[in-house]
Amino acid sequence: MLLLFWLFLFSCIRTSTSTDSLALNQSISDGETLVSEDGTFEAGFFSPGTSSNRYLGVWYKNVTPLTVVWVANRETPLQDDSGVLKVHEKGALVILSGTTGSTVWSSNTSSKAVKNPTAQLLNNGNLVLRNGQDSKEDLFLWQGYDHPSDTFMPGGMKLGWNFVTGKERFVSSWKSADDPAPGEYSLRIDHLGYPQFITFKGSRKKFRGGSWNGVGFSGYPTHQLTQFRSIFVFNEREVYYECEILDKSIISIYTLTPSGLGQTYAWQRNTSSRNVISSGVQDECEKYGLCGANSICKLDGSLPACECLKGYVPKFPEQWNISYWSNGCVSKKKPDCRGNTTDGFWRYADMKLPDTNTSWFNKTMNLEECQKTCLKNCSCTAYANLDIRNGGSGCLLWFNKMLDMKKFSQWGQDLYIRVPSSELDYAMANGQGNRKKLVGIAVGVIIFGLTICACILLNKKRGVARIIYRKHYESILKNEEIYLPTFDLAIIAKATDNFSSSNKLGEGGFGPVYKGTLADGKELAVKRLSENSGQGLEEFKNEVVLIAKLQHRNLVKLLGCCIEGEEIMLVYEYMPNKSLDNFIFDETKRKLLDWPMRFKIIGGIARGLLYLHQDSRLRIVHRDLKTSNILLDANLDPKISDFGLARTLLGDQIGANTTRVAGTYGYMPPEYAVRGHFSMKSDVFSYGVIILEVVSGKKNREFSDSEHYLNLLGHAWMLWSEGKELELLDELLEGICTPSEVTRCIQVGLLCVQQRPEDRPDMSSVVLMLNGEKLLPKPKVPAFYIERDVTPEADSLLMPNYPVFSPNEISMTILEAR
Repeated sequence: MLLLFWLFLFSCIRTSTSTDSLALNQSISDGETLVSEDGTFEAGFFSPGTSSNRYLGVWYKNVTPLTVVWVANRETPLQDDSGVLKVHEKGALVILSGTTGSTVWSSNTSSKAVKNPTAQLLNNGNLVLRNGQDSKEDLFLWQGYDHPSDTFMPGGMKLGWNFVTGKERFVSSWKSADDPAPGEYSLRIDHLGYPQFITFKGSRKKFRGGSWNGVGFSGYPTHQLTQFRSIFVFNEREVYYECEILDKSIISIYTLTPSGLGQTYAWQRNTSSRNVISSGVQDECEKYGLCGANSICKLDGSLPACECLKGYVPKFPEQWNISYWSNGCVSKKKPDCRGNTTDGFWRYADMKLPDTNTSWFNKTMNLEECQKTCLKNCSCTAYANLDIRNGGSGCLLWFNKMLDMKKFSQWGQDLYIRVPSSELDYAMANGQGNRKKLVGIAVGVIIFGLTICACILLNKKRGVARIIYRKHYESILKNEEIYLPTFDLAIIAKATDNFSSSNKLGEGGFGPVYKGTLADGKELAVKRLSENSGQGLEEFKNEVVLIAKLQHRNLVKLLGCCIEGEEIMLVYEYMPNKSLDNFIFDETKRKLLDWPMRFKIIGGIARGLLYLHQDSRLRIVHRDLKTSNILLDANLDPKISDFGLARTLLGDQIGANTTRVAGTYGYMPPEYAVRGHFSMKSDVFSYGVIILEVVSGKKNREFSDSEHYLNLLGHAWMLWSEGKELELLDELLEGICTPSEVTRCIQVGLLCVQQRPEDRPDMSSVVLMLNGEKLLPKPKVPAFYIERDVTPEADSLLMPNYPVFSPNEISMTILEAR
């Protein structure tokens, strides 16, 4: 391998002799090089990647791998190694073919009086053509830095525009690793409106670095690095950006890759191996216009999520609910151009400013003057400081729609969005004192208390109470900024044949669920809040707030809601095969679930849970995971449903306590059932029970062997301990399964139902375990594995602190004093 490497390196640069300059009528051939005075850079002919074509380039002399930073004849390669670089008498560099004598490439001929032109490679990697001994940049006859390739070099290279000559300097990617010809992508300064850095694919914007705010670019708000000094110049003659490295022991460059992503390399000058310190786009929110107009992109973990600006709503709510955001948001209210507006401004902190392509700016205005100027123009939608240094100065205004905004956790910029006065929270926006805030809180508490009292007093008049709660539900949708499609009651009633019993699919704590068919043939599942429901009030909020913000192939999809009169309903996609328990515990239907299908269901549930716990914009504990809450679509793919009891965990929170223990007996872990403590490991326990039920075709709660008084968990543990785990398998699958997969599933199930939460794996580990081949840890004794009696009373005697649950599959809620 070492021999092959050296042969490759030799074929790329073929260095034999070198020189520090090239005078008039002198030349270097393929195999000879120009070297910078300090020995950092080398210029000569090379072949990129696996190509045999030859190009004139500049690279770092002693860095591995070969790091080419500039190419001359990008589009006119030499077909052999006969190339010659020569200084022409008219003040130009030319590449000649030694075979044909023809000119392959030439720099532009200088318009200056030429005297003794000399080519030299400077210590910053800039290949220049001097006019005699002139050393000033503006006296060069020609320089490579005026014609960047795919790499931005600190220490003299400028990216931007000369408005006098119309010349633009920009970085363009290679076509591929084997072809340095200009590719699809380019990094350039867009000088329309207020200048900003943008990465283009052809003429389309792909990523936007944003505008300069005196410290950095608004799209990359980081602390200024002390090793670097950024220079941004913008005046009537030119606009450009350059960077200088203050720490001379460091080398750093930026390269635009053929795929359009930027890579930053850095290394110590005294080393020969470069390091990638930044690779590609940092997150999905950096994709240009991901959220459409008038919308902000935020990150929840590593996933993007869009939200409309205050005073705006999704243009197409039905698209928004399936995370298709590109059509953006529109204003709730048309601008008032009659001069009697009462609009104000809402401050968004730590922002990437909108696209400044159509913005207006003034360098001398202060922020107050900026606001007044915006108010005078009914098309003005936002304003911000031009420069954030020293308390801020200058003015940026946006008109009509705003594009490509992002919310940062810190270091971003303040942006002031124009909104009608009705949308403003005056206590926050106008800086009211704490006294008014306290009064507002007190009034809120009183109103809340009166509402609760009213509901208690009206308990016997459920219709009146439900109207009060309907208003509460509507406020939930508004306050949470959730935009669900709404269905008319008449349409839902017609679709369900007026909620006929023949269309009833089942019933839970929230209420009955009906099948509905719209006029266009689309099938729905309608969950209707029961008038006698002990749940429903808090559960409605959970269903709407949580699942409306979640999108995953293994989660049921919420299509909309109906809040009309006394009726409160949620509308879901219809699952023709109903729930998993309807299959797995039915003597006839479970025959349809062969082992590959059961293994697919086990894996699908795991991926859905992993999304809830780790990959969704909210970290969610389901708290009521069971086979009846796993729905099956037409292909028998599993979808987790019923988020009425779910809870979110914030930040680094790993668990929480509740006095309102809720769930279903047989699926709840001991720490939750006894102490009210729930975490993501609570769902892991429930998932472990589901695995064992799917494998065996038996219910944990109803299984009991008369000899050992064991429930399903205990029975699985006993068989595992005796090396007879395959006896747990549903007898219908004997001889028609993959034993290793069955064993692995049983072992994963037992790992998930261990007594202590810290012993249980997280869902990311579970997914890997199910699909891997590595040895798994040995499980410990499961929780709640002894079943002395099937009655709730007997269980409470077995564990005195254990709350009494219903023996059926209905989710129960227990209030405990603590």
